[in-house]
Amino acid sequence: MSYVEYFSLEREPFSNAPDARFYYDSDQHSQALVRLMYAVNSNKGLAVLVGGVGAGKTTLARRMLDTLDEANYESSMLVMVHSSINPEWILTRIAMQLGVHEPASDRLSVLKQLYERLLEIDEQGRRAVILIDEAQMLQSRELMEEFRGLLNLEIPGKKLLNIIFFGLTELEDCLKLDEPLAQRVAVKYQLKSMTVETTTAYIHHRLAIAGGKVDLFDNEAIDAIHRFAGGVPRLINTICDNCLFESFMLKVHAVGPKIVHSVAGDLGLLQRPASSLPEAFQDLPETPVVDEAATEVETEEVPATETASEEYESFEGLDEIESMLDRLELK
Repeated sequence: MSYVEYFSLEREPFSNAPDARFYYDSDQHSQALVRLMYAVNSNKGLAVLVGGVGAGKTTLARRMLDTLDEANYESSMLVMVHSSINPEWILTRIAMQLGVHEPASDRLSVLKQLYERLLEIDEQGRRAVILIDEAQMLQSRELMEEFRGLLNLEIPGKKLLNIIFFGLTELEDCLKLDEPLAQRVAVKYQLKSMTVETTTAYIHHRLAIAGGKVDLFDNEAIDAIHRFAGGVPRLINTICDNCLFESFMLKVHAVGPKIVHSVAGDLGLLQRPASSLPEAFQDLPETPVVDEAATEVETEEVPATETASEEYESFEGLDEIESMLDRLELK
């Protein structure tokens, strides 16, 4: 018997494998998707979504791709799996993904083929969209210049190609390699960490989709999961999955904070800087990228919090702590 059977589930609720059935449309995911779709439907050219490791960027990219129906869009997603790709590979791959069946061997000919294909797509009343996941792998000025060149494929009053970058926050540095490209970013959005309220709704959502009871985790357990995971969806999934397995092994029918603490220890999460801070210093706000009203959802780390944690742990006396807080402008 597996824990799936033990808890009368239909499937594993917290697998990190991509599964559209478990997509959780949080306020921030909804905000992000609206902005990215606005960029595409307005032919803005270039939009960027950034977030920390495990924040849900790929999940959102796949969701957006599913939203781009064939009747209105010619779309595709490329995943950058390493940093050694070259501009010729990018150009040829994009041409193929958008319907150029036999790309030429030289760059200028491929550009001509791609331009003609983009004109065909536009004449059909559709929009061409390329989603680039793991875009922080684009670590050369030559690659950035290639994308700038692709954005120059246009007709009077209209861009023929829309490009959406999804990547870690290091993507900002990649864009700076070509300042003219950085200036062409029309829409930018940042995924942030889940609040404890969003974490609760997220866990309940996944349990419901899996056919289970939403009260398998008590409130104290969810608070602990949020703290140890730092609000990162991928870590939330990992902790929850291990908690259900541990509960199955112990033959208990609900997850409490003791099980969460045990699992966090096994996963090496007990020493996370944010969890070692006093409550008043946890979940410090970040500067929003686009919308100050956006719900804080999904990011790997909160810079101000981690900096405060490292400093906080390095001082022992009250005077030193107060001095540190003055320097960090947290007091």
